[in-house]
Amino acid sequence: MKNMHAIFKIRSFPVFMLMILALSCNRPQEISPIRVVTELDLGESQQVMLGNGKQVRLTLLEISVERDSLRNAVRSSKVKVIVDGEEIALGCGNYHLPVEAGKMQIDCPVVRDYYTNSNQDRWGLSKDARFRLWPEDSPWMEPGTFVYPVKQKWFATMTQSGNEPPYVDWGEDPDNKSIYYHSGHDIGGAEGMDEILSATDGLVLSSMGDTLKGYDDFPGDIRRDVVWVLTDWGWYIRYSHLDSTDPAIQPGTRVRMGQRIGFMGKQGGSGGWVHLHFELKNRETVPGNWGTEDAYAYLWEAYVNQYDHELIAVARPHHLVWTGEQATLDGSRSRSLAGEIVSYEWIFADGTTAEGMIRQRSYPVPGEYSEILKVTDSGGHVDYDFTVIQVYDRDLPGRSIPVLQPAFHPTLDIRPGDPVTFLVRSFNVETGYEVWDFGDGSPQDTVSSEPPTRQNYTEGKFAETVHSFAEPGDYIVKVERSNREGIKATAHLHVVVGE
Repeated sequence: MKNMHAIFKIRSFPVFMLMILALSCNRPQEISPIRVVTELDLGESQQVMLGNGKQVRLTLLEISVERDSLRNAVRSSKVKVIVDGEEIALGCGNYHLPVEAGKMQIDCPVVRDYYTNSNQDRWGLSKDARFRLWPEDSPWMEPGTFVYPVKQKWFATMTQSGNEPPYVDWGEDPDNKSIYYHSGHDIGGAEGMDEILSATDGLVLSSMGDTLKGYDDFPGDIRRDVVWVLTDWGWYIRYSHLDSTDPAIQPGTRVRMGQRIGFMGKQGGSGGWVHLHFELKNRETVPGNWGTEDAYAYLWEAYVNQYDHELIAVARPHHLVWTGEQATLDGSRSRSLAGEIVSYEWIFADGTTAEGMIRQRSYPVPGEYSEILKVTDSGGHVDYDFTVIQVYDRDLPGRSIPVLQPAFHPTLDIRPGDPVTFLVRSFNVETGYEVWDFGDGSPQDTVSSEPPTRQNYTEGKFAETVHSFAEPGDYIVKVERSNREGIKATAHLHVVVGE
């Protein structure tokens, strides 16, 4: 990853110039994706032509998967490939970015193993593995055509990425062996506060339950909380669970990159947590069926270009384990854009710490844990992220655990003294209250959110409290709640207060 900083910094100024040009033009442009897609069976080799006309030889050498012992869900999948004689390893989906290999960049969004217990085919995969390939030193999305779709800090709260089994609302159910491997990328946030933007220019196909005449083949739900946009290169983008939709977003209208779509909510099939379900769909699959284009790399690239971060810590995805069983905490997806990462520090729920990119940890008591990852790079930059570990009692496997969904607003450009609204909702609880610790030495604050029901999970508001930070700095905010059996859920937020 030593050239990643150069890749993004070199093109940051042209990106914004092209964005301005794109926003001033309301007519479709001839655009083609930079990446090319291919699929391979195990042991198969192919000669692949990249978007710049160069050719590479790609061989799928090995596939390995790790499954949990509760649901038999795929938690990690990796492949080994040979690229022009060089052997490299790739992680599949689950917050992995493309990696450099010779004269190209490559990722592996999915392998066939997910099909063994998936509740639906969301990929349109026809062979053992799918690969996306870009030229070396190339952006992943055409510059000036794609922006981050939420006015919000990266990883401001919970997320659910491609192939990650959903966990945020009611928690994972160990008895459910039919797995929804998440399609698209979920971005959690503050209800009715976080603004959703159009990631691209495009044509609005569906809004507020109405659809554009002549378009009856959609790759997903048509609901009042869902907006579908057709991009100028033929992909469908889904924006779901909106609290409200901007009146200008009407079927048949042209939407501009960066234009307001609406505000984040929990409507439709949200499960009760506030988030944007952002999903890219196309028919660029071998059988020509609808398939999901993993969005994580495009979102990551857009955010870095817009907000110019030097370092991004990544402790995700989450984990599901029995009491006494080890979870492998992995910070290797973190990236420095201004040097090299020199330190990985894990700060655990019991107050202990450990150094190292990868650590193993077991939990004797059931509950929802949030472990802190602190990364430092050679330039002295520091960033934090959190990984959620949902721990179920091996002796009482049917007993649920509480689950928290916290958020805060605003998440960007906070200054000392600014009021910040903190929100939280608890799942699988009957009594009790949430306790906030803002990490600045101020007194704790207690609130009580109304527990949702599975029948009416879109009803009710998150509990709110407002807090201001007196000094600039990085604050690790914690919120906790226990159920009537004393099982605790803990969640963290990283709040950055500028000078």
